[in-house]
Amino acid sequence: MRFLRDNGLTIVLGVATLTMIGGMLLTGWQVYNQELADHGSSSLGLSEYATSGHFLSAVFENWESEFLQMSAYVVLTAFLFQRGSAESKDPDEVLPQDEDPAICAAEPDMPWPVKAGGIVSSIYAYSLGLALMALFLASFLLHLRYSADAADAQARLHGQMPMTITEHLVSTQFWFESFQNWQSEFLSTGVLVVLSIFLRFRGSPESKPVAAPHRETGS
Repeated sequence: MRFLRDNGLTIVLGVATLTMIGGMLLTGWQVYNQELADHGSSSLGLSEYATSGHFLSAVFENWESEFLQMSAYVVLTAFLFQRGSAESKDPDEVLPQDEDPAICAAEPDMPWPVKAGGIVSSIYAYSLGLALMALFLASFLLHLRYSADAADAQARLHGQMPMTITEHLVSTQFWFESFQNWQSEFLSTGVLVVLSIFLRFRGSPESKPVAAPHRETGS
């Protein structure tokens, strides 16, 4: 029970993610097979659909936008402020996040990269943003690869010539897929930043205390 209490947020989010992927797989399978039937083509089995461009392109298209959102958010909040937002550092204060880690070099529970010092410590100091940007890049490339596969399948379905992956990279279709997700991620993040100035959710670390004044910045 202690394990569940200490890791409940990750467990619930992980289960929710797998559940949504399962729902996406089953519904996408039905949609794609209907499209194939409409064009007189044979349907795909579930395992075959799970490795198709139609499914994997949609998966990585969404992952790409989420990791872009989170990496941009981590980086931007290190340098930019929004007075009154629970999602921003206070521009008038020096916070622990800004401290030189070398100051705490003698603490026994310090992560080993900080103890190592030098370039290892320097990389670790920005590792969260770097990891999220790497996940964005990987998702972007996988989206490109499977979006090209999906486009090829559509071209064959309509008796057209397929494009190379380079041609697909510069196509309006690929960038439409990307921009339609990217814009929503930046919008939702901006809305959260602004709403957290005026609204509260008791018990959430993403909210200021209920009685905190609107001008108070940070959670």
